[in-house]
Amino acid sequence: MESSDEEDDFPSHEWITPQSRINSIYQSQTEKGIRKLCSELLDLKDAVENLRGNMHLKYLAFLRISEEVIEMEHELVELQKHISAQGILVQDLMSGVCRELDMWTQASNEAQESELDVQDPAFEDPAPAPALLDERKAEFLETMDVLLAEHKVEEALLALEAEEKSSPELKENGDNSSSEPSLFKVAILKRKAMLVDQLVGIAEQPSISIPELKKALSGLLKLGKGTTAYQLFLKAFGSRLQKNIDNFLPSCSLYSETYSSTLSQLVFSTISLVAKESGLLFRDMPMYTSRLEQWAEWEVESFVHLVKENAPVSETTVALRAASICIQASLTHSSMLESQGLKFSKLLIVLLHPYMEEVLEMNFRRARKMVLDLAVDEDTVPLTHQYGPPLSPSASSTVMLTGSGVKFMSFVTEIVEPLTPLAISHFGGAILQRLSQLFDKYIDTLIKVLPSPSEDDSLSELKEPMHFRAETDAQQLALLGTAFTVADELLPLAVSKIFYPQTEIKDPESGSTENSQTPFANNPVEYKDWRRQLQHSLDKLRDHFCRQYILSFIYSREGKTRLDARTYLDSKAGDIYWDSDPLPSLPFQALFARFQQLASVAGDVLLGKEKIQKILLARLTETVVMWLSDEQDFWDVFEDESADLQPFGLQQLILDMHFIVEIAVCGGYPSRHVHQIASAIIARAIRTFSGRGIDPQSALPEDEWFVSTAKAAINKLLLGTSGSESSEMDEDHIIVHHEVSDSEDTVSSLSSEQSAETFVSATMGEAESPVSLSDSES
Repeated sequence: MESSDEEDDFPSHEWITPQSRINSIYQSQTEKGIRKLCSELLDLKDAVENLRGNMHLKYLAFLRISEEVIEMEHELVELQKHISAQGILVQDLMSGVCRELDMWTQASNEAQESELDVQDPAFEDPAPAPALLDERKAEFLETMDVLLAEHKVEEALLALEAEEKSSPELKENGDNSSSEPSLFKVAILKRKAMLVDQLVGIAEQPSISIPELKKALSGLLKLGKGTTAYQLFLKAFGSRLQKNIDNFLPSCSLYSETYSSTLSQLVFSTISLVAKESGLLFRDMPMYTSRLEQWAEWEVESFVHLVKENAPVSETTVALRAASICIQASLTHSSMLESQGLKFSKLLIVLLHPYMEEVLEMNFRRARKMVLDLAVDEDTVPLTHQYGPPLSPSASSTVMLTGSGVKFMSFVTEIVEPLTPLAISHFGGAILQRLSQLFDKYIDTLIKVLPSPSEDDSLSELKEPMHFRAETDAQQLALLGTAFTVADELLPLAVSKIFYPQTEIKDPESGSTENSQTPFANNPVEYKDWRRQLQHSLDKLRDHFCRQYILSFIYSREGKTRLDARTYLDSKAGDIYWDSDPLPSLPFQALFARFQQLASVAGDVLLGKEKIQKILLARLTETVVMWLSDEQDFWDVFEDESADLQPFGLQQLILDMHFIVEIAVCGGYPSRHVHQIASAIIARAIRTFSGRGIDPQSALPEDEWFVSTAKAAINKLLLGTSGSESSEMDEDHIIVHHEVSDSEDTVSSLSSEQSAETFVSATMGEAESPVSLSDSES
């Protein structure tokens, strides 16, 4: 049994206590301690929750008390004002009663003295008696009371003005021996205050006409209340403006594009009227002019706020049109106020800038989204169709565009057409920058549609799903032609109103108007810089097409390389210098055939666009020699010690380089860059073969021989005189059209007279050099 006593738990005669007993004892104590600790924690938790609830209640009570204190403070302030006003009234009443008693006492004494003087027949005084004067003043005061009671303010003003002129004591500079004003003057001041109140009441009537308002304000000016009159003047015109605006606002939704113009007309015409009437009534005093400017600035800010509140959805074309009209109308109306000394153009631009930027950003965001959707919409990039010029009859009569190009230009037109001249003047730079970015997004969309040089069937699942792929040469050239047409013709034509907006010039003699084109000084974007941005995007598309086109020729689907360096290691071949019919290697003949067919297709698809054809063919030639120059695997074959290098290989490689250069020369698109890279390849080949013991002096003929042989080879391939050689070509090198084009003809079929004429007509004609449009030429 367990005992609660420590001595019973641990008897003195036991030297060793069993472990089970120790565990049971201490376990029970530990459990008790834990239970006690848990109970305390629960109590503490309840206390914390109660404290938190009390704090929340106290906090709410504190907030209520704070609000009540604030309200009490306001009530105390109002009470203090009321007490002060009542104190002033009581003080005025006491002083007035005292003065009146003194005056009555003095008047009664003077009356008694005058009666005594009148009884003396010998006394004569030419001056009027004081009693008569007092009677006249009393009659005047009574007349004023009647006029004020009947609200005849004009007659009261005339009477008061006449009395002030005839009575010296009422003049501000009149002689007055007493330090305090006379009783009569105090009475006049009281009635003048009553007249001011009546005039203020008249001016504050909401339905008062402008002539009546001007009469009331003129009366206040005569009474010396200029500040009050000007406040009422601004308040009256502000109320009339607000009433007109309130009447118009319900119809803003019916005129979503032009409502801002009407609001601008209401606001700025009112400001102009106020400035005109202010000059007539208040004589353009600096104090009043400053108040007028403050009031007008507040009305302009309210106008911009109203425009934003009632504007259409920002991402719509209607919103862009409304914002442009708002800028045009408000700045035009503001400029008309400058003749009156009021300038608000800078203030308007500052206030309207965030609004216009938001509308532009939302519209361009919508356009970018639609442009990106072109890449996945199978109906937006169909085969090439012929469209008329979508923007202006001054464009070229025949424009070849794909559906994507037509839709892209429709996006641009939707953005550019709503712009007004003054909106272009202040926001043209931002619009042009966004247009170049939008065109770059369009180029990215076309790049997605074109085949990629790194495409792999095993990775097709990871790519973005595309409903359309430009697989054939015709489809790819149609996309490139569309991009070049948009960048070179249609887009510059669309933004011509931004760089050279139409402005009207009026002939003062005849009164007729004529349109002229003048660049805006506020436009920060230069035309050349903007075209350079477009060209950069075009270069990106062109380089992608050329890279994938050449790499699809070089690498077969089995991973083999057509331009293989082992072609130049054929030890069985002889010296081509003594060959009766030397030709380039088979891969370069096949490449020449590819260029022939591409030029033929381009002549049909890009009809009338010889410049684009030359640019593409020149860049394709550059891509070939650049690949040979940079492909280290190609040069590793020559640098391998086990490779058997022969003079034939060096001769054939140099002939191939001259051949590729002559293709560009004969095609009419020579490039110094191609010539430089080909020369570098020849120099590197000579160094490599020389290092392996081949003497270039004895192995190589003159350069003129290579040039003439390359030209002769081109003529043979064009005229079909090398049919036997073509028939012996390796199938993998020659039959390349099955993989990349619609045609099923071989090189031998391209060597017909018809194909030769097509290639020459597509490439040999005189046209402007592509140097200015190619970043690789210098």
